[in-house]
Amino acid sequence: MLKFIKKCLLIVVAIGLAYGIYVNVINAKTVDYTKPSQTKSYPKLKNHPNAWIDVSIRKQRVYIKDGSRVLYTMYCSTGLNNSTPTGTFSIENEKGTTFYNANLNEGANYWTSFKNHGEYLFHTVPIKQDGTYDKAEAKKLGKVASHGCIRLTIPDAKWIYKNIPVGTKVVVE
Repeated sequence: MLKFIKKCLLIVVAIGLAYGIYVNVINAKTVDYTKPSQTKSYPKLKNHPNAWIDVSIRKQRVYIKDGSRVLYTMYCSTGLNNSTPTGTFSIENEKGTTFYNANLNEGANYWTSFKNHGEYLFHTVPIKQDGTYDKAEAKKLGKVASHGCIRLTIPDAKWIYKNIPVGTKVVVE
């Protein structure tokens, strides 16, 4: 009888795993890196002077918040091997429209520093040396994929670059 119960449990677990994998494949979605994460407009920060940025490594999302209220949600990719620092930081003075790192053989556009003055950034999905977007890397948006920075869609990164003031609180957890 014990062998029968063990076999039944194994079958139930196998079916559950198979179903979970099936559901994940069905729900898998490639994020369009050329579009904003949401169809609604970005928040007007003049109406939210206490806005802050909440980064969820677990959910691979960036939330623009006012208090506990979510104003806007962005898809992101944080760092492989826990390389994105966790904690409370703030938007720093360093930002720019483009960079390229020859050692990593990639760069990005619309970057905004949040830790170590240019070491950890919000930025677009990666670009190649010629300035074109790396589509293979862009397909990873919404999944862990970076060297530690927080990758975003092009419009989302550009919005942060243009609109989030220096000193804005950033929480990464």
